[in-house]
Amino acid sequence: MDRRDFVRLGVAAGAVAGASGAMAAKPKAAAAGATDALLEAGVREQGAAMAAGKTSSRKLVERYLARIAALDKAGPRLNAVIELNPDAVAIATELDRERAAGKLRGPLHGIPVLLKDNIATGDKMSTSAGSLALAGVRATRDAFVAERLRAAGAVIIGKTNLSEWANMRSTHSVSGWSGRGGQTRNPYALDRNPSGSSSGSGAAIAASLATLAVGTETDGSIVSPSSSCGIVGFKPTLGLVSRSGIIPIAHSQDTAGPMTRSVADAALMLAAMTGVDASDEVTKDSAGKGSDYAAALRPDGLRGKRIGVARNFFGGSTAIDAIVEKELAILKEQGAILVDVKVPNTDKYNETEVEVLLCEFKPDLAAYLEGYAPHAPVKNMADVIAFNEKNASREMPYFGQEHLVAAQGKPGLDAKSYREALANNRRYAREEGIDKVMREHKLDALVAPTGGVAWLTDYINGDHYGMSFSSPAAVAGYPHITVPAGFVHGLPVGLSFVGGAWSEATLIGMAYAYEQASKRRRAPTFPASVNIKG
Repeated sequence: MDRRDFVRLGVAAGAVAGASGAMAAKPKAAAAGATDALLEAGVREQGAAMAAGKTSSRKLVERYLARIAALDKAGPRLNAVIELNPDAVAIATELDRERAAGKLRGPLHGIPVLLKDNIATGDKMSTSAGSLALAGVRATRDAFVAERLRAAGAVIIGKTNLSEWANMRSTHSVSGWSGRGGQTRNPYALDRNPSGSSSGSGAAIAASLATLAVGTETDGSIVSPSSSCGIVGFKPTLGLVSRSGIIPIAHSQDTAGPMTRSVADAALMLAAMTGVDASDEVTKDSAGKGSDYAAALRPDGLRGKRIGVARNFFGGSTAIDAIVEKELAILKEQGAILVDVKVPNTDKYNETEVEVLLCEFKPDLAAYLEGYAPHAPVKNMADVIAFNEKNASREMPYFGQEHLVAAQGKPGLDAKSYREALANNRRYAREEGIDKVMREHKLDALVAPTGGVAWLTDYINGDHYGMSFSSPAAVAGYPHITVPAGFVHGLPVGLSFVGGAWSEATLIGMAYAYEQASKRRRAPTFPASVNIKG
């Protein structure tokens, strides 16, 4: 089985209390897909508007809820939001009181955010990974990431749909579909796929259904939907953001990260999400390495930087290659020194990445269920498989659960085959992969197209991923940020920046400088399909 068939990972909502008036705020404009300047704006702009008394957190929340009602549940029916937080308006109102009293928690104070529905919240919302087996199951407490965002003053207004079990259920899955949430649609062409598995987060932020969203990635699940939906996606170094309370695939590669409309918002959000978590041992390595990242937001962030153009990740599409070549010229204009390189040994972990993910999935899932959902009707992988078989008409109308069955059959984490596969992955993705090429060419980062354009959603043949730049950084556990780079027939294309461990600030500086010089993002207009002549 080829890894690209397995991991291109791409590897309902009730009314909100107190928001009924807001749902009628601007229905005609929202239904027409009109861009609301304040809702399209970023953290700093919305914060300034609140500081000046031009809006409030409550008003922001209510306006986003109205937009969700008009665009996600009606109109183009994006189906990006799987559940709304019934306490969102009350939380925003309390944060407005804090602001009035002179208490500000930071730049995210009062800012609305959506969480992917595999991130636990100890509130009235479910945490289900899109599975009917966990529908209605409330986590016992917040994931560390959710806890950090609340402490920073963010208002969690809801959960986003995803590829069920983070796209780790079937060899023929359709990204953006879950048994609980149905199919999420791409805002740039409704018959196209948003990519997975953070599909809802990508579509929601593209459509301005919230200021910020959190996605999770094992291999491509932040950067691929971000590229396909024309937004910024940031997968951080493994260990910078805690994995506690996130329904897992594999602890050796899983991480949460920001999905935003700008690099500045990603930087501010990442700062709020980080921190050493006593419940997640890998975060100990991040002590002293975090940053507020705001200082990296400099328009000269590319000047003097040596960047390796990863030519072995070109060639998937002549149209995308042509766009990226033009963007490389912008990097040079901004002072970057470009060097053509090849990331070595990327073929050495094709099969072993699959082995590691399958081996870790079963025990990691059982640990999550025991710690955060002990009252759930399923306790382990075997229970999930049995549930799906019993409820096949609802859970498996389009594709099966081959990955779950394969994971159930794998040996424990003390097995020699698993330990050798993990060591192989780290060797060829890190020291003889990204580290090697960056050391030999004295590079600050690598760049390449993030991946292909959004494909037609296809329940017969499944996903149609093209070439992707996600795996080297995903397997290595290194940071990766994608930034909007242009369009092919109206479908977004992303440009990726990848660096060594803990190089988030450097990547943010380069990505920000590129973004400010290029300004390629434009809001979607929700067409039914692609206009090839346009």
